[in-house]
Amino acid sequence: MADLLNKLTLSEAWKRSRAKYTSLDFLGYAGEKAVTYGQADRIVFGIQAYLKDQGIKPGDKVALISESRPEWGLAYLAVTTMGAVVVPVMVDFSAEQIGNIMDHSESCFMFASEKALNKLADTPFVRDSRLILLQEGLKTGTCSIDGDAVVFKTDGRNFFLEGAEARPDELSPENLIVDVAEDEPAAILYTSGTTGSSKGVMLSHKNITHNAMVGLPIPGTEAGHRFLSVLPLAHSYECTLGFVLPLIAGAQVCYIKGAPTARIMLKALGLVKPQHMLTVPILMEKIYRTSILPKLTGSPLLKVLYKNRVLRFLLNRYVAGKKLKALFGGNIQFFGIGGAPLAPDVESFLRDAKFPYSVGYGLTETAPCLAGSKPADTIFRSIGPAFRDVELRICDVNPETGHGEIQAKGPNIMLGYYKDELKTAEVFTQDGWFKTGDLGFLDKKNNLFIKGRLKNMILGPNGENIYPEEIEAVLNRDPFVAESLVTRMGNSLVARIQFNTEKLDEFIQNLKASPEELGRIKTEMLETIRKTANDRLSVLSRLSEMIEQVEPFEKTPSLKIKRFLYT
Repeated sequence: MADLLNKLTLSEAWKRSRAKYTSLDFLGYAGEKAVTYGQADRIVFGIQAYLKDQGIKPGDKVALISESRPEWGLAYLAVTTMGAVVVPVMVDFSAEQIGNIMDHSESCFMFASEKALNKLADTPFVRDSRLILLQEGLKTGTCSIDGDAVVFKTDGRNFFLEGAEARPDELSPENLIVDVAEDEPAAILYTSGTTGSSKGVMLSHKNITHNAMVGLPIPGTEAGHRFLSVLPLAHSYECTLGFVLPLIAGAQVCYIKGAPTARIMLKALGLVKPQHMLTVPILMEKIYRTSILPKLTGSPLLKVLYKNRVLRFLLNRYVAGKKLKALFGGNIQFFGIGGAPLAPDVESFLRDAKFPYSVGYGLTETAPCLAGSKPADTIFRSIGPAFRDVELRICDVNPETGHGEIQAKGPNIMLGYYKDELKTAEVFTQDGWFKTGDLGFLDKKNNLFIKGRLKNMILGPNGENIYPEEIEAVLNRDPFVAESLVTRMGNSLVARIQFNTEKLDEFIQNLKASPEELGRIKTEMLETIRKTANDRLSVLSRLSEMIEQVEPFEKTPSLKIKRFLYT
């Protein structure tokens, strides 16, 4: 790593990249002109000049509430490289949640998109605080504490303040980038966690830059490569590996306007033709089950052929595999999957198709990655080895299963939870290892295998360990199931099922069922799904009851279901 950065800080990373990649494209929307590293440097400097004029100093907390977009990264760099601490917040959080985060983090300034501002318009924080409004294009506007408007604008080359006397070209050439220490906090990320109580994860400059640096060999990122970003930048997975990593490598990051629906994303893939992309399992699982599998099993003959392992492999490799790579633009070299386990049948398909996927593992508290492998080195159902400089161990091992809690040490482990020494102490062992709360094991070659979340594990009536994630993976293979959640009620296992509405509507229309018959059809389908799943499950993991989940499951920032709401 010494050949890249002399010091593991975002300030050092940005100083190097703005000089080394000045003329290369950096941030932009898919299909639109991007801002170069050199142009971004001037914008970042201008934002810093204004923030400094507003009294922002090293150590101050500055909130960033926005969808993923080019301005997000420019604001993030301006705050962190001037020594302040950025507080990224999901724009989909409620106004109350955002207000709580603002209060707890003691943020004194706020960047917000129009969507966030509309949500927060009547809250005390917006009425009584300074904020910078991120708008479409590379423009930002700011509203000072007394309501007088000042507008940030950029044409990609120059930066100026409309309605303000100070302009970057008239300012002193003083370098506003602060030479912070590696262990100084760079960001506070708030996660709902499994208990529902929000915790502020303090990540240092070293936590973030080290994780990005050791992540570089995995996708083989080179200067000029393109990333397509579809996940929230407020989550450490996308921020570290989808923003800081390409920044260090001199790559370009392309964003999508609006929600990444299938239609919009497919158009963006055709425009960007990315080499790299980060996703969560549900994205690929939906593509496989709704677009690929139906075509491979669309007739009685194909269904029979696809059941044969050899023929299935040939269809996956030479028919579906080629179409999938073309679907992703034809240049994809690294398709990173994180945040939750990937369904076994989908992983098996990706392996057959020789699609360059890699499943990573980590947490917000680990900035985020602990383990992962290159696409060429993936092992079925395994995460792979620990990242460089990261140590993993398995503790409190069950002698019957060999599974235990995954614990970690390394330069990417958080500083602690902001203003919460008690919770911080709870997640560290006495000898300094971070307790992930996940269950797994290491094979003889130190490849990590994840079994499930320790708090999710269900203890069976005879003391056996039951992992709901494994049962859910079986349920989610059904084409009529969008998502599922398995819990225990008394001594029985119960599954909540959210139907795949598109598939269900198609089925009902083909049956020409009346609205009155819909309830009966759903009940029968739930029972069929239960029986089919039970045939594939061990006796101890079989389901007793199915419940339809009418409303979509509420999710965490990493798109995992908030289990505590349903148990």
